[in-house]
Formats: sequence, structure tokens, C-alpha cells
Amino acid sequence: MADTSPPFAKPPVDRLPLEGIRVVEFTHMVMGPTCGMILGDLGAEVIKVEPLGGDSTRRLLGAGAGFFPLFNRNKKSIALDLQTAQGLEIALKLVASADVVSENFKSGTMARLGLDHATLSRLNERLIYVSHKGFLPGPYDHRTALDEVVQMMGGLAYMTGRPGDPLRAGSSVNDIMGGMFGAIGAMAALAARDHPVHGTGRGQEVQSALFENNVFLVAQHMMQFAVTGQPAAPMPGRISAWGVYDVFTVRDDEQIFLAVVSDTQWGVFCKALDMPEWLGDVRLATNNDRVRARDWMMPLLRSRLAGWTANALSEVFEKNGLPFAPITRPENLVNDPHLLATGGLAPITLPDGPRSGQTSSTVLLPLTLDGKRPAVRLNPPRTGEHTRLLLDELGYGAEAIEALKASGVTN
Repeated sequence: MADTSPPFAKPPVDRLPLEGIRVVEFTHMVMGPTCGMILGDLGAEVIKVEPLGGDSTRRLLGAGAGFFPLFNRNKKSIALDLQTAQGLEIALKLVASADVVSENFKSGTMARLGLDHATLSRLNERLIYVSHKGFLPGPYDHRTALDEVVQMMGGLAYMTGRPGDPLRAGSSVNDIMGGMFGAIGAMAALAARDHPVHGTGRGQEVQSALFENNVFLVAQHMMQFAVTGQPAAPMPGRISAWGVYDVFTVRDDEQIFLAVVSDTQWGVFCKALDMPEWLGDVRLATNNDRVRARDWMMPLLRSRLAGWTANALSEVFEKNGLPFAPITRPENLVNDPHLLATGGLAPITLPDGPRSGQTSSTVLLPLTLDGKRPAVRLNPPRTGEHTRLLLDELGYGAEAIEALKASGVTN
């Protein structure tokens, strides 16, 4: 089969830090796959175990349509019927060769299959077992959790929406960050196992959870209450800490975010926009003065800026080192000049859906290693794309592989 992996925009990192680490994942949706993607991007060999019909995430519509191709790059796919003795046997052989197992199924699912931590750690004492759950063990751990569920119960929806109108954040923030913490925990456990001086030589269980992740996200607002004694107001209704820190509607109904967050910036701002009378106004002398003056200052400022274009304001703010941001839609980021210039995007081949086989751009991890972005080495796999390869590595001969396929154990 021809290699369809995308070319590198820049030379790849010479040796990725997790090279030589094998991860076997039993995951779907976002949280578990994010963990595997991060480990894979950092060099691990990640083997995704899918049902014969493929991960159901491949077939999601609407807001879920991008889940599979984004979070499953740099992985190999093997399709198995884990309800059969032979399918489970293959999975256990993979686990025996693994450093990390990652799963994000409902509590009890892995135990029913004989793939829980207690069982697998007896098979492989060096195994690190990462569970991604809705809640860490406790009174809530029997509940079914979703990103939106924990945003509502964990204060994030309250902080995002207008007062009285809770609103989920515009991304799967807890699923993604929960997967990140799963990956961080896995790397910490690898370090504990393999440290040259005090390594234990043994694996351990790592747990990451949506609810606890969400609480971590709102911890700044919890601490605000501890420090001030005043409950944090929802972000749209908060008292701004700065005099100018707002979205402005300008010419042709364009929008732009502008900020002035220090007294030095205020002086630069007034001079750049030719407003000497405001620079000399004692009522606006300090940032706190401007916060107290927002009721009358902001309507005047909005009126003054309404005739500007967003591009013209961007040029003025960039020239003078002032904070600004155009209001950008996600689909437009694929043409962002900074992302293009810095190698933040990479081509992949879509594995499923109406555009299967077509090339698209994906977003790389937001970090560099030795000045280079960890790249896409493997496209998001087709269902069972690497089944034959992996079975061959496990010692199954050609006849045995064909027999497994004929009996419906593999695809």
C-alpha cells in the first residue's frame, strides 16, 4: 500500500521523547482519543482498538463531525470483536506488549471484558493504565457525564453565559483538557516507572475526570471569592478590571476587540487616536478612574470608533503595541498567516465521511520541541487499516489471519 502520510511542513523532530513507547487505547469520542493523540504526537506508537464497524465517532454529524479526524492522527487501527474469545485474546496480546493502556468507557465496561486495571496489571506489571471518566471516585461516579453536564454543574456555564442564561463554552474544553491531564498523568507514571535512580519498574493506574477538570478551570473564580468575599459575576456581566476591554462594532458592521490595560497604554492609545482631551481629563487619569467612568466613557468611545474600519484600527493598535484582536470564525483560521508561517497546520487525509480521501488541514500541538512542532506521521486511520500488520507482528500467520477475518473476529 502506498504511503499516504502527509509531507512535513518543516523537518520533523529528530527523536521524539516518547519514541519506543507503545500505547493501546480503547477509546471513543474526544477525551480518551485526545490523550492518545498527544502521546502519539510526542512519538509513542498508539494502537487504536475499534469494533468491526469502526468507532461510532467516525459517523457523527454536526458539531461532532470533526472529532475523529482531529483526535486520531498518529495512530494505527486494529478492528476486533472483543465479545469473542479470539478477539479478546488478540487484545490481551497487544496489552502484554504495551507500556500504556488508555480507556474512556462507562464504568464497569472494561471489567466486564476482562480489560480492567486489576486484571491487566497482573498480566503486565509495568503497565500504566489511564482511565478517563466523568468523575473521580466518589458520590457522583455512578453518573453519566458529558462535557455540557459538567460545565453546568461545575460553574463554567454560569461564568460563560449572561446572568440568568448559563451557556456552555464554545469548545469541548473538559473533554480535551481531561485527555491532556490523562496524557500528563501517563507521562508522570512513565517517569516514575523508568527513572534511572528511583524508578519503581512498575506501572500504576492514572485517572482523569471531566468534573474535576471543570472545577480546575473555574478555580480562579473560586479563589476570587476566597480573596474578596464577593462571588464572581458571569463574564458578560462582570465588572471589568480595565477601562477599555471590549468588542467594538465599527464600519460595515465589522467587529474588533480592543484593550487598554495600563496607564502607559492609555497614553499611547489617546495619542494614537488623536484624543488629547481624554489624555488630559483628570476623570480618566488612572485605570481605576476609567473603570469608574465606563458608564459615560464607553458610549462616547464606541461612537468615536464607529467610523473606523477594523483593518485601520488593527494597523494602529499593532503599530503602537496595543492589544487587539479581529473576531475570527474557526473556518477562517486555516488561512491565518501566522499559523501558516509557523507550521501550526499540517495536511491530513480524511478517513471517513463524504470527503473521505480528500486532504484537509489539521492543527498541531501548541508547543515546540527544540524549535520544531511535533508533526503528523500517520493520517487518521481507516477502520482496521493496520489489523493485518499488527496481527503479523503478534505472530499470526497468513492463514490464521484469514481465518480470523472469515470468522468475524477481525475485519
